[in-house]
Amino acid sequence: MSETKTLDYQQLREAVSGQAAAVRCVTEYQPAGGPGDKVFPPTYKDGKNTTYANESRRINGKDVPCVLLDSVQSQANRMEMALLDAWEQGRIKLPVLIVDFAGNDLPKTLRITSLDAPHRIADALLRDSLLEGERFRESKTGERLDHVDNRNATALFELCPTALVFGMWDSTGPRGGLGAKFARAMVSEIVGIQAVSGVKTSSRIDPAQISSRVTIYHRNDPGGGMDWTSDPDDPIVVKDRKGQPLPYNRSGSAQGEPGNPSKANHSNVLPTIGAGGITIDKAQQTTVLSLPALRRLRFPINGKTDPKVDDAARTVLAALGLVAAAAFQEQGCDLRSRCQLVPVNAYQWELVGKPGDPPKPLTISAETAIKVYEEAVAAAQKVGLPWMEEALNLTPSPELVALVKKSQELAAKIGAEEGDE
Repeated sequence: MSETKTLDYQQLREAVSGQAAAVRCVTEYQPAGGPGDKVFPPTYKDGKNTTYANESRRINGKDVPCVLLDSVQSQANRMEMALLDAWEQGRIKLPVLIVDFAGNDLPKTLRITSLDAPHRIADALLRDSLLEGERFRESKTGERLDHVDNRNATALFELCPTALVFGMWDSTGPRGGLGAKFARAMVSEIVGIQAVSGVKTSSRIDPAQISSRVTIYHRNDPGGGMDWTSDPDDPIVVKDRKGQPLPYNRSGSAQGEPGNPSKANHSNVLPTIGAGGITIDKAQQTTVLSLPALRRLRFPINGKTDPKVDDAARTVLAALGLVAAAAFQEQGCDLRSRCQLVPVNAYQWELVGKPGDPPKPLTISAETAIKVYEEAVAAAQKVGLPWMEEALNLTPSPELVALVKKSQELAAKIGAEEGDE
C-alpha cells in the first residue's frame, strides 16, 4: 500500500487538471452507545404512513438489508452548515449572500444565507429580496445568473461556488424549468448495514391523577383564556348543531377520543408499542468528490476560455468540497435524536487516479483542506478569476417580510393550540 501523504495544493491541482477520477472517503461507524445500540433513521412519507428508507444493497456478492441513515441531500446541507460555521468563525473566506429580516418586527428572528437556503443562490428567498432597491435577480449582479451553464460558470463561481460543488437547478428564476442545472460534484450518504427493525414505546403518568373518565368541552373565551372546560354548563361553552356541549378535540392531538382530558395533554397516556428504531452491524459513510464533474465546467473571462483559468477555478471548487467534508467530520456525526455515530477508525481519504493506478491514501483534516483552499483561491485570483471577497447583503422585500411574518404568527398560533409538543 502507498505511503499516506497529507494533501497539498500542488497534488490537488495536478489531480484536477489530469485524469484522476475522484477523491473519496469511506468510513465505518458504530452507534455512540456501542455496537448493538439502537439508532433512529429519518422517516419519509409513504402514502398516509411514514416509513424508513429500507432497501437491499449488493455487498460482497450478497443482498444485504440496509437502511438510509442520512441522504445525499441531507449530507450536502450538513456540509454547507459546517462551511457556514467556519465562515462565521472567520476560519475561511467565502462568497456568501445574506438576507437579514432583523428590524421587521417578526415574532422570530430570521437570517438566510446562500449556504443554508434550500436552493442555494437560486432560492426564492434570495430571488424575492432586494439589492439596492431592485429585485435581486433583476439587478446587474443577479441577472448574470440568467446566463450561466456548464460552459459559462464564471458568475456562479464568483457569487456562489458552493452551487457548483453541491449542485443547483435554477428552477425559480426567470427561465423556470429551463433554468441552468449543475450536477453535484460532491456526493455523500450514510447507510446502516444489516438493518433489523425495532420497536418503541410511549406512555405518560399524570402526577395530578386526572381521570380519563372526566369529559372536557370546547370553550370560546374572547379574552384569550382557557379554551376548554369540564363544566358543560359554562356560559361560553361551544355547542354542536344539536345544542349540546362540544367535546374538546384539540387539533393535531392523536391521543384519546374527543372530550378526553388527554386532548389537552392531561391525564395518563396508556403505554403503547409500535415500530421504531433499528439495530445494525455497522454504518458506512461514503463521500466522493467527482473530478470529471468539475472538468465539465468552463470559466470564460471576457468571453474567452483559457485551460489554465479553468483548472484554477476547478481546483478551488475541489478544495472547497474537501473543506466542507472535513469540517463536517470535525464536528462529529450526530444526525438527529438517538442517531449519533462515532467512526471506528481515523478518517482515511484516497485519491482515485486514472485507470490502472492504485488509490493513493491521503490525510485531509479541516485545517489541511483550508490551507489548500486558500492557496487555490489565491492562484485563481492571480489568473484573473472574479471572487466576491465580502458578503453580499440583500434586503427582504416588503411582500416577503409580510409573508414570513404571517407564516410565523400562524405557526405560533398552531403551536399554542397543539401544546407545542
